[in-house]
Amino acid sequence: MSFTRKLWLYASAFIAALCAPAMAFAADADAPANKFDTGGWVALGAAIAIGLAAFGGTTAQGKATAAALEGIARQPSAAPRIQTPLILGLALIESLVLFAFVIAFLLQMKLGGVTGNLFQAQ
Repeated sequence: MSFTRKLWLYASAFIAALCAPAMAFAADADAPANKFDTGGWVALGAAIAIGLAAFGGTTAQGKATAAALEGIARQPSAAPRIQTPLILGLALIESLVLFAFVIAFLLQMKLGGVTGNLFQAQ
């Protein structure tokens, strides 16, 4: 990447970071907050968490399996020594995906979407 492109990228990132607090201070301080202010952000956080976990988990499992199969293809006699750590690694990767699912589920419970009381009239 050329120097001018890097300079342009850094300058635009600096300007965006400089303007972000101005939007936060633009909100009216006396306006009452309602329960839906954070609800959208919680839902977005849950969606991003489970999406990134699924994407990262499948990518990591694919790379681990490919590396193990390549090792077995090069030296078939090493298959038993490769298979056990592979299964252990795949289980650990899958556990991280399940942890992200639990976190997303807990965020949805905080939002109230699981119990169904979010959209009831009060």
